[in-house]
Amino acid sequence: MFTLADHFFQMENVGRAEDPFLEGYTSLGFLAAQTCTIDLTLLVTGVTYRYPGVLAKTVTTLDVLSQGRSMLGLGAAWYDREHVALSIPYPPLGARFEMLEETLQICRQMWSDNDGPYHGKHYQLAETICVPQPIRRPPVLIGGDGEKKTLRLVAQYADVWNSTTSDADELKHKIDVLNRHCDAVGRDPGEIRKTVGFLNDPFEDIDGYLKSVER
Repeated sequence: MFTLADHFFQMENVGRAEDPFLEGYTSLGFLAAQTCTIDLTLLVTGVTYRYPGVLAKTVTTLDVLSQGRSMLGLGAAWYDREHVALSIPYPPLGARFEMLEETLQICRQMWSDNDGPYHGKHYQLAETICVPQPIRRPPVLIGGDGEKKTLRLVAQYADVWNSTTSDADELKHKIDVLNRHCDAVGRDPGEIRKTVGFLNDPFEDIDGYLKSVER
């Protein structure tokens, strides 16, 4: 799986906002033509940046052009500076999570035989036509660690979960919470691929890094 970040400014915990940064889906379209087998996704798409129907069509196009290698990575968005700078609405966190769930539902509907309307709190679609359909239904990746909302959405909708928790004990706790959410919706936790953003520099302490990865 090859991932890119979904931002328009460089993240300030990495560099300066003014540093060069390419738009994600355009870049993945280019990479689709340069690769043959690896899955392609953003880690993760900010739900505020694109209307859900447009997002579903964008991911579908990537899937068709890559011959079935796209994934839908999705999160609630967080980088307020680029929202304000580019005049992208930045609702409160609770509303962004509602938008996240509705976006998941809309994408699921657009990747089905149902091309009828969708009526939600934040989005109302008169039609959900998506032709051509993806070569395969793009697997859904949800990023984040919130125990009440994010992990519930992972249990209900995701094929892949990406955690940003790199402490093994805390990660075990998060997995336990996810398992409880899976029980609540009647889902086998083993169906969800679990990934983690382990961002430590391995060359600072190679032995310590390998021990942490093993845990």
